[in-house]
Amino acid sequence: MSQAAPRVAFFTDSFHEVNGVALTSRQFEAFARRRGYPFFSAHTGPETRVWTEDSITRCELALGRMTIPLESDLRFDTTFLRLRGLVGRAIDDFKPDIVHITGPSSTGLLGLIAARGRRIPLAASWHTNIHEYGGRRLERLLGFLPESWSRAAGRAAEAASLAATLRFYRFACVTLAPNPELIRLIEKGAQRPCFLMRRGVDTEMFHPGRRGRGDSVFTLGYIGRTSTEKNVQHLVDVERALREAGVSNYRIFVAGHGSLLDWLRDNLQQREVPGVLRGEALARAYANLDLFVFPSETDTYGNVVQEAMASGVPCVVTDQGGPAHIVTHGLDGLIAPAGPRFCEAVVELARDPERRRQMAEAARATALKASWDSVFDEVYQAYAHALGPLQSR
Repeated sequence: MSQAAPRVAFFTDSFHEVNGVALTSRQFEAFARRRGYPFFSAHTGPETRVWTEDSITRCELALGRMTIPLESDLRFDTTFLRLRGLVGRAIDDFKPDIVHITGPSSTGLLGLIAARGRRIPLAASWHTNIHEYGGRRLERLLGFLPESWSRAAGRAAEAASLAATLRFYRFACVTLAPNPELIRLIEKGAQRPCFLMRRGVDTEMFHPGRRGRGDSVFTLGYIGRTSTEKNVQHLVDVERALREAGVSNYRIFVAGHGSLLDWLRDNLQQREVPGVLRGEALARAYANLDLFVFPSETDTYGNVVQEAMASGVPCVVTDQGGPAHIVTHGLDGLIAPAGPRFCEAVVELARDPERRRQMAEAARATALKASWDSVFDEVYQAYAHALGPLQSR
C-alpha cells in the first residue's frame, strides 16, 4: 500500500434519511470527493446499483420485501444476504485498504462479511446508543405493568443489548466514538482502541444572519426525531414550568418526525409543529429561536445542538450523553439533569434576555471551531493506526 490516502469502503446505516448518521455519512462522502480520495460509499437507496463519479464509487442497495421497522424511515433488511455476491464483486473491483461500518445494520453486516472474507482491516464507528433505545422502548411498551416491573425489564434489555453490541464491535481492529464517555465504554467492553470522531457543522448554512422574526414572543424549540428515546415528552413539563413561573408570552417550536409528533401537537398548548424541515427553511427555523432545548439523555453527540449554536442560539441540554460535551455550562448554554432542574434552567433563561444574548454570541464562537474537514482528518488518522502494521510490512 502506498503512502497516499487509503482506499476506504464505507458502509453506513443511513444516508438519504433525516438523522445524524445520514448527515455525517453525506458529509464524509463530500469530504472524500473534495480531497479526491478513493471512497466506496455503500448504503440503502431506491434501487440496487453501483456506479463511479470522480473518486467516489457509489453502491446503493434496495431493501428487500421482508424488513423490520426501526424508525419511520429506517428498516433492517432481513434478506440482506441476497446482496452478498453483488457487494463482494463491487469490493473486489474497488480493492479497499480498509472497510468502515457504522453499526450492526443490514448494510453494516454486509460490510463486515466483505471485510472478514477478504481479510481487510475493519473500522467501526459508534453513532447510536441502540441499547438505550431498546431499553426505553421496551419500558414504554410495558407501560401497563407496575412501574418497577417495566423499569426492571427495560434495564435488563438495555444491559443485554449493550453486551451484544460491544461483542459486535470486537470484530473491528479500530473503533471510533463521538464522545469521551463512549470511548471509555468501548475500549473497556470491546477491548479495541477507540478514537474520537466528533461531528462538524456548516456555519455558513446555519448562521445568525438568517433570523427574520420580528415579534417579541420568547421562542424555544426542539428540532430532531420526536420519539420516546429522545425524551421529547419532557417538553410538556417544560411548558408547565414556564406557565407556573408566570412566563406566558412564549412559543414552543418543534420540527422533525417520529412516533410522538402528533402527541406533542395534542399536548403542547402554545406550539408550532411544522414537521420535517430541510435546507434554508431549517436554517431559518434555528436562527429564529431564542433558546434550543434538547431533553434527550441517549444521544451520542447531538448534531442539532451544534447547528443551533452555529445559528447563534444558546442551548439547554441534559447532563447525559454527547450534548453535555458540546455545551459549556454557563457560557453558551446550560446543562441540567432531566426533570425539574432542566425545567428550571429553561425558566431561568426565559427570564433573562441579556444573558441569552451573551450566550448566543458564545454559542456561535464555539460552533465556528467545528469544521467537517477537521473531523474527517482525524478519522483518517485512525485509519493510519489500523493500517500501520500493514504499511510497515
